[in-house]
Amino acid sequence: MDALHTAGIRFAEALQSGPPWLEKFWISVTSLADPKCVFTVCFPLAYFLDRKVGVSVLWIGLVSEWLNVVLKWFLFGERPFWWIHESGLASKEPVALHQFPVSCETGPGDPSGHCMITGAALWPLVTALTALASRRSGSLAVKLTPFGAYALLLLAVGLSRVFVLAHFPHQVVGGILAGAALGWGLQARAPVARAPGFFVAAALALLLGSLALHSLVIAAGVDIDW
Repeated sequence: MDALHTAGIRFAEALQSGPPWLEKFWISVTSLADPKCVFTVCFPLAYFLDRKVGVSVLWIGLVSEWLNVVLKWFLFGERPFWWIHESGLASKEPVALHQFPVSCETGPGDPSGHCMITGAALWPLVTALTALASRRSGSLAVKLTPFGAYALLLLAVGLSRVFVLAHFPHQVVGGILAGAALGWGLQARAPVARAPGFFVAAALALLLGSLALHSLVIAAGVDIDW
């Protein structure tokens, strides 16, 4: 993994060596794509446009948030900012990297939550916009616009996470693929006809389930809080 991590550090160096104005852009992207925006911005907007789409965004966002935490417990994943010091790379080779206020994230980093949760939760919104575009226009370019914007957004989010040293490139790619797959898989199974109480109960069940799983793993001797 050291070779993969070192290649990721070099890629981050290349990103950070870009024009100075890009710094503000990448930091803005990583801030706006925070997973909490799925619940505070994307869900209300999608619900206003269409109730079923809004419920799907909420449900998939909830499940993907939980699954991302669980995956990080088992996949671990180093954080670039800390790895360059813990691995000794910074003392062996010249490393030209800049630290940002959001660089010092702790805990496992694989897969990227920003990419996975955003990619999963936005899937039903993108498919709904694609269906709407298909009804309104026969142009292939118009039909593909929502998915094109979706792909560009995830690419920008992924690059921004590498830029601020929160993730390695392979963690970003894993998050994007996992998010898209989860969104595709859960969209048809979203409980759109359920009452609000169901989502409260589901959130509580996921919380208690994660706490129980955490306790079991710790009891088995695996330090997931490293």
